[in-house]
Amino acid sequence: MDTTAFYVAGEAAHGDGEVTVTHPYDGRPVGRTTWATPAQVEAAVAAAAEVAGRAAALPAHVRATALDHVSRRLAERREEIAALITAENGKPLKWARLEADRAVSVFRWAAEEARRFTGDLQRLDTDTGGVGRLALVKRVPRGPVLGISPFNFPLNLVAHKIAPAIAVGAPIVLKPAPATPLTALLLGELLAETELPAGLFSVLPIPNDRAAALVADPRLPIVSFTGSGPVGAQIRRSAPEKHVTLELGGNAAVLLCGDYDSDADLSWAAQRVATFGTYQAGQSCIAVQRVYVHAGLTGFLPRLLDAVSALRTGDPQDPAVEVGPMISEDAAKRVEEWVDEAVAAGATVAVGGKRDGATYPPTVLTGVPAGAKVITEEIFGPVLVVAEVADDAAGFAAINDSAYGLQAGIFTHSIQTAFAAHRDLQVGGVIVGDVPSYRADQMPYGGVKGSGVGREGVASAMDDYTEPRVMVLTGIAL
Repeated sequence: MDTTAFYVAGEAAHGDGEVTVTHPYDGRPVGRTTWATPAQVEAAVAAAAEVAGRAAALPAHVRATALDHVSRRLAERREEIAALITAENGKPLKWARLEADRAVSVFRWAAEEARRFTGDLQRLDTDTGGVGRLALVKRVPRGPVLGISPFNFPLNLVAHKIAPAIAVGAPIVLKPAPATPLTALLLGELLAETELPAGLFSVLPIPNDRAAALVADPRLPIVSFTGSGPVGAQIRRSAPEKHVTLELGGNAAVLLCGDYDSDADLSWAAQRVATFGTYQAGQSCIAVQRVYVHAGLTGFLPRLLDAVSALRTGDPQDPAVEVGPMISEDAAKRVEEWVDEAVAAGATVAVGGKRDGATYPPTVLTGVPAGAKVITEEIFGPVLVVAEVADDAAGFAAINDSAYGLQAGIFTHSIQTAFAAHRDLQVGGVIVGDVPSYRADQMPYGGVKGSGVGREGVASAMDDYTEPRVMVLTGIAL
């Protein structure tokens, strides 16, 4: 088995201490790399700082051409990349292929945004003192970026760090999740095929306990982190002078409103909730976790149980498998413990609930008491909690009764209800007529409360990586 290189200032390199990546489903080795040494990390950061001025001045066509190249190469190597995602992450091939497709889209969008990242003109003669004056407002990079990505989307969440940085001309040092570094290193290989200047990107596998030094490094004034809430909170506390963006997960809820009552409505909602409460083995921050159902919709729960029971688990390399293993057996054991705690407190397991190694089956709980972890925390596993609510207002209140606020799904046909949800729900996004798991990579994506600060999505991240700079021209005849 070859040892996969990582990238220091755009150049392939090997470090110390072999890292063997194993398949979450059966534990077999699927690849290996090495840890970047402290000297290599220093070289990457120094190169990012040194090239920052040149990177910011790169013509738009240079940045866009590089991004187009990566998008095209990701599409060409789609099946290879999907197989690698499945091997190191454990998600079924159907979801790995979709992740590869999304990354193709992210780099294409970034190329397009790079070409139109032009700034604004403002006439200033709106007041007497501004006659003959014109302002040009452009956005310039804040400086090099430290990107820290999680295991659950080892390609697409790396793409959401790197592509916007290249689009604005900001150097980036990317630290992938230790459990899933191989896909990020393959992306580094594609970036190395471009003519981007040395230092504009580095992809460095390092242990989590060495990340604090990178977060503290003043040469990396932007930190973009996706991961757990406690780690994100620590990053924010440790770098108050930096521009920090945090996507910290959620406890995503759906509400079936009283008007969503036809057989077709209930069947659609049940299928969507079943699929997107368990996709990625529930290891998505917008996977459905809490399901609030108007008390009159008695036909929903039986349909949901049928849909969940029909989901196939097993080897994620089997194209028919829809729910694969969790990232590790320890992760599955944690979910098992939370479910067992809820059952001990009075909850009922309507379907599922029996762990098999690293695989936790799609599970539905009812009668869960308030305060149980499966309601209050992000379970990050394929578990749905179903509860009745008296009306839409009670459903909104239940959704808001959470420390998190990433996205919510509202099943309704009423435009008034949709606008009320958008107004009243304390979340970053409201998906009407579908689950909260919908995300388009060009739209702003992020949350409130414990779900983080800042927004991802290509254009939104480009704004986060940059700051406005104003030039006022005087003596201009408008």
